[in-house]
Amino acid sequence: MSFTRSPLYPLFNLLTNLTAIGGATYYLQTWHKFNYEEHEARMDELEGTLRGHIGLIEESLDRLEGKGGEEDRGKKMNEYYGKRGRDEKREKN
Repeated sequence: MSFTRSPLYPLFNLLTNLTAIGGATYYLQTWHKFNYEEHEARMDELEGTLRGHIGLIEESLDRLEGKGGEEDRGKKMNEYYGKRGRDEKREKN
């Protein structure tokens, strides 16, 4: 009697398919989780960079309008760049 005619053959096929689907699902889940964390890290870095540039642009505008001086240089950039962490802490509470 061949294995394909055995009563265990459908059970073997079912278990093989479930194992393959489960393994693929686990692999894709971990891959997506890793990529999501990497993406979040890149976006946090980009957000900080953009906030710093916005601060520099606003300082330049203030100097052009005569509102800011040398003592204010770098103040807004540091303020906006440091604001990022405070926003995250506020969201968690």
